[in-house]
Amino acid sequence: MEFDVIQGDIAAQSADAFVNAAGTSLRMGSGVAGALRRGAGPELNEAAMAKGPVDLGDVAVTDAYDLEAEYVIHAAAMPHYGDGAATAESIRAATRKSLERADDLGCASLVIPALGCGVAGFGLEAGADIIAREIEAYEPTALEDVRLIAYSDEEFEIIERVAQPHSA
Repeated sequence: MEFDVIQGDIAAQSADAFVNAAGTSLRMGSGVAGALRRGAGPELNEAAMAKGPVDLGDVAVTDAYDLEAEYVIHAAAMPHYGDGAATAESIRAATRKSLERADDLGCASLVIPALGCGVAGFGLEAGADIIAREIEAYEPTALEDVRLIAYSDEEFEIIERVAQPHSA
C-alpha cells in the first residue's frame, strides 16, 4: 500500500473515500468537516447527523454527494464539542476503523486528515505520528493508496517530517 503526505484542501481531492475529522455527534462544523460540507453540499451534514451519535473512536459512512469521491467516512476522534478533547486512543481507533471501513467498502484510495488535531485539542506532531503508525501497520485487502493531508504550509511541514519514516 502506498502512503504519502500531501498538502491542500481535502474537498478538492479525488479518491474513493475521504475521512472526515468528526466529533461523536457527527455534526459537521469547521475545519475539515466544514471544507467537506461546503464541497459536498448541505446533504452531507444531514446524512452524517442521521447516522450519529457514534461512540468515540468509531466511524459512520455516508455518500460523498458533490465531492470527487464515493464515500465520506466520518471518524469520531473527538467527543462532541465542549465535552472534552481527542486522546491518543481515540485517534488510534478512529484511524484504524477508517482504514478498515474503506477496505470493507472496496476502496482503493483514501484521503485522511490529521484526526483529533486542531479544534479537537490534540497536538499535531503526536497525532500525526499516531496516524502514520496506524497506516504503516495496517494490512489492506483493497486499499492501495492512502494520503495523509495537511492544509497549511506549517501543518504540512510538521506532518511530512513526522510521517516520513512511515510513508512510501
